[in-house]
Amino acid sequence: MISSWRLRSSFRVLWSVLRGYLGVAASRRARVVADRGTLEDFLASRSSHVAQTSLYGYLRARAGTRFPELFADEEFSRSINIAKWQVWLACLSDLSIYAGGLVAQRDRNAVGEVGQLMCTSVEAILSATGVPPDTGPEFTVEADRLRRRLRACHWPVVQDDETPFSESPAALVRFAPVVDEFKRQDEEIVKNSVRFRWQEVRRDFRGQLDAAALMASARVVGQRDGSSDDRA
Repeated sequence: MISSWRLRSSFRVLWSVLRGYLGVAASRRARVVADRGTLEDFLASRSSHVAQTSLYGYLRARAGTRFPELFADEEFSRSINIAKWQVWLACLSDLSIYAGGLVAQRDRNAVGEVGQLMCTSVEAILSATGVPPDTGPEFTVEADRLRRRLRACHWPVVQDDETPFSESPAALVRFAPVVDEFKRQDEEIVKNSVRFRWQEVRRDFRGQLDAAALMASARVVGQRDGSSDDRA
């Protein structure tokens, strides 16, 4: 039986966690994606929102009324943190592929430049994130796999549908700290729940993307950086 003190403590930890990921949703603004800054903000914030709501939603559904108690278990809390970062990387991977594909569709003249834009933007996000202390040993491995996926992507064939979102549903099933028997039972439902969460994100990106302005801004930054390199 968990003590009353530990239960109160677990509720405080749980509320801190939930407030963090609910804050991601609350702080979202319908900003036009017209430069690298707004693109990176969209990719990072929406990936975090989908990763955390999907993970905590699954754990809450499986644990029921015992959900707050889980945060009083240090080992389980570590497992949640590891899962959170791994699912975030998978979400960032999927959303980056989708976003780059939509840019390529809307600005056909920029198809050859989209890969550089997406690789540079994602690298900036990964550099800002670093290697979080509460993640597991597979974080850097998955980050490198994300980089390879971007470099290998053929942007003109990326569809404006759910097909780019192949990594995040599988990552939630793989990394969620749930016993394997339950995962096997839940797999299809869990994957579909992640795909469903991406629908709103796709609608938002369609509405907020100004592909021509984004690529024009990227070219200006590239020329400026190139000039700086030449002067150096």
